[in-house]
Amino acid sequence: MRIIYISKTILTLLLTIISTAVFSQSNVFKVTLDAGHGAHDFGAVYNGHVEKNIALAVVLKVGRILEATPKVDVIYTRKTDVFIDLVERANIANRADANIFVSIHCNANRNTAGFGTETYVMGMTKVASNLEAAKKENSVITLEKDYKQKYEGFDPNSPETMIGMTLMQEEYLDNSISLASKVEDAFGALGKKIRGGGVKQAPYMVLHKAYMPRVLIEMGFISNFEEGNILDSEEGQNDVAKSIASAIVSYKNEYYGNGEPETFDTKPSQKIIERPIKDTSNPIKPKIIFNTSEEKKKIKVVENSIPLFKVQLSASIKKLELQPRNFNGLKNISVAYDHRVYKYMYGETSDYDEAKKQLQEAKDKGYNSAFLIAFKNGEKISVQEALK
Repeated sequence: MRIIYISKTILTLLLTIISTAVFSQSNVFKVTLDAGHGAHDFGAVYNGHVEKNIALAVVLKVGRILEATPKVDVIYTRKTDVFIDLVERANIANRADANIFVSIHCNANRNTAGFGTETYVMGMTKVASNLEAAKKENSVITLEKDYKQKYEGFDPNSPETMIGMTLMQEEYLDNSISLASKVEDAFGALGKKIRGGGVKQAPYMVLHKAYMPRVLIEMGFISNFEEGNILDSEEGQNDVAKSIASAIVSYKNEYYGNGEPETFDTKPSQKIIERPIKDTSNPIKPKIIFNTSEEKKKIKVVENSIPLFKVQLSASIKKLELQPRNFNGLKNISVAYDHRVYKYMYGETSDYDEAKKQLQEAKDKGYNSAFLIAFKNGEKISVQEALK
């Protein structure tokens, strides 16, 4: 038996190297890039422009930019002209424990005049155009072997049937919208038209199975002669790739910082601290005297059951004082601490119309990516559920 002696100094050095490697790995921001279609699935084809080729070319360009960015790891669903099942694309991201999933596509329409970009998040929309877009992309599953068994209960020609399946959309919806908004802002800075005036929701199967913030990007219409030529050009692809990459890096920096660890004096509670808003429109109600603690409890449940709307301004690892000077002059700011991220919110109201006004106020102050969120009984719920 051979015994190897290791000095205390060497052992300490080895442990330091291992610890540093583990810490460094935990700070890596993982991005899964998904080039739509592939192999016998060509996607849209117009005027010699092939969606699967353009999507792959842009994904590889986005990947090269991100790979040169510190603390970013890129995972590809495909790097060559191969066919990948929709559910497998999501599983690649899930196995990698990716922080975000970005699926890249080209749009097309029989009306060749249509142009512009669209960015989708997972959602059960009832907008006909959004459902039609989802139906077109979801139809890819019919090319997969045993798709009826694999996607039991889902009809690609009726995206609404996805609502009957297990959904994980709400947990990641806020972050998905934030990422999608950054993509649209970057496209807007490039001079591209943003169709529909904002982030869209649709039931895409490729997004449905990815358990993380995820978006699907339609870079433009290859059915449009001018836009198709741009998307199929080296310069056009480079511009789009830079825009998408910059949006991803912006999202990373806002939610995860620049890779350097930060320390905080105190760790606030993860519980949302609700601030009541004074309502002077109604007369003062008479004071209610409760006879028992049980009666008090019943009344409290009734009061808390009214949904409240807030405007989420931003989310960051940085802790800020809740002063107007830190929020472009906005007052009535609250904060929640969740998953090592501070979520800053503006306003609070049970009136949806008033909430929309507060959202517009936030955007007027420069918070272009702000969006509405809702709470009931102290728990976060979807805005759609609150409106019911």
